[in-house]
Amino acid sequence: MQISETDRKENLNWQGVDAPITQTSFAYFSLAVVYGSILLYRGQKLRIPWYWYLALGFVDVQGNYLVNKAFQFSSITSVTLLDCWTVVWAIILTYIFIGTRYSLWQLLGAALCVLGLGLVLLSDAGVGGGGGSKPLLGDTLVIAGTLFFSMSNVGEEFCVKKKDRVEVVSMIGLFGMLVSGVELSIFELKTLESVTWSTDIILAFIGYTLSSFMFYSITPFVLKLSGATMFNLSLLTSDMWAVVVRILFYRQQVDWLYFLSFAFVVIGLVIYSLTEKDPVPTPLLEDGNHSIQYQVLNDENVASRNESLTS
Repeated sequence: MQISETDRKENLNWQGVDAPITQTSFAYFSLAVVYGSILLYRGQKLRIPWYWYLALGFVDVQGNYLVNKAFQFSSITSVTLLDCWTVVWAIILTYIFIGTRYSLWQLLGAALCVLGLGLVLLSDAGVGGGGGSKPLLGDTLVIAGTLFFSMSNVGEEFCVKKKDRVEVVSMIGLFGMLVSGVELSIFELKTLESVTWSTDIILAFIGYTLSSFMFYSITPFVLKLSGATMFNLSLLTSDMWAVVVRILFYRQQVDWLYFLSFAFVVIGLVIYSLTEKDPVPTPLLEDGNHSIQYQVLNDENVASRNESLTS
């Protein structure tokens, strides 16, 4: 799905459509309609204040906008390479705000994954990458976009681990659609008016919307099970599978660096997964059972007091 999403972005850019906000607006609209309908059917109230969802939707829209915009100025190889900075931001943000602690083995696994990504993109660049009209501007946009993406991932991880998945996805869709609508009316109306719509462009929009919908639907499951860092590390494999698609469908050749990079990423994911530990429980739990550890001590004190009385 990540491969399909990236391919649709590049396809729209090749056809001269400079509308990164419009691309994601349809995806947010589909999420709001589908998951919002489920939420309305349940008739439940929001478990998290709406302004937190507004903030989450805002940073997600900015991340999508900046990375999609970067395709206008930089090559797909550079965009994908710099997109790995999401992993670094995710580690920093989860450490600060969620309290996730990483062992040296986990950091080693993450470093191997990023190294493997760098190798496969070097291989891709040797075959036919590079270029871009304003590569420095494009690279800057990508790095800024990865910061927003990591903020969105970490915030979504916190929400899905504490509250309802359907509520989180529907609210991201709703507020993402609202934020996109405001920014679209400011920045992209004139661009949309100048677009010569064709079947290929419409199909590219539909493909991007479907792949984004599936991506946002599956993301909460991965975040709840493994966290934002493991989620972004796993996304690095999409760059390698993109090379596989190019070999099988476009008959392009890759050199030996691809196979070496595949080994690095797989080993890194295995190391990170095997050394991943459950988070240390906080003293105060939501279900009110924070005094369980003290109840055992109290029972022991009562028993010792009874023994002393009988003696």
